[in-house]
Amino acid sequence: MVGMSTSPTTTAEAGLTRHSLREDALRVLRARIVSGEMAPDTVYAVGQVAEELRVSITPVREALLALARDGMVEMLRNRGFRIRVISDKELDDIIDLRLMIEPSAVRAIADGRLISDLTDLRELARRADDAAERGNWTEFLDADRDLHLKLLGSLDNPRLLTVVSQLRDQSRLYGLDKVAGTEAFRHSTREHAAILDAVAAGEGERAEALVAQHIRHARGVWAGNDEAG
Repeated sequence: MVGMSTSPTTTAEAGLTRHSLREDALRVLRARIVSGEMAPDTVYAVGQVAEELRVSITPVREALLALARDGMVEMLRNRGFRIRVISDKELDDIIDLRLMIEPSAVRAIADGRLISDLTDLRELARRADDAAERGNWTEFLDADRDLHLKLLGSLDNPRLLTVVSQLRDQSRLYGLDKVAGTEAFRHSTREHAAILDAVAAGEGERAEALVAQHIRHARGVWAGNDEAG
């Protein structure tokens, strides 16, 4: 384990507020976690991470505390931090919350004809499909996340996006080795197309049912179940 060390304020920090540095560190660390770049079986030194980001320890520590509140990292006293791996029960809880939120939200979008940027949404669905064909699950999940959040963005409710974004990020902590294979991803992309068609047609009840089915299927993907449905 690498020991923690202090890092002087860099030239890059000059003229920037501590808040902006914290937000930048938070964005980078969150991206590294959800992409799997930072492994859950490794203890990371705060000082080393700060040096990599070319900032002082303070904004990195503040970013890590925010991630700890979101349940994404575990702070280790006098040692640093490590990435959490969530349990089956925690993943089930996340799926249950998404089922309470997302299907009804998408129904409201469809019923109210509130969908925005349908062309962009279909492009995100195409990106997810392309990633599935290539068997690149990280790219698939990134496109899938962007698609869902952009669709929900049609309601113009930032708090909704924050909650769903956190839930989706937390589900990425389940363990990369447990994720199902290419066929499960292909099935998910077909569900994307059906959901967008229903929303574009203003078919709220159908859209709601399709989103619920899609989220339940996502639980099977994380469990390593390749079977569609």
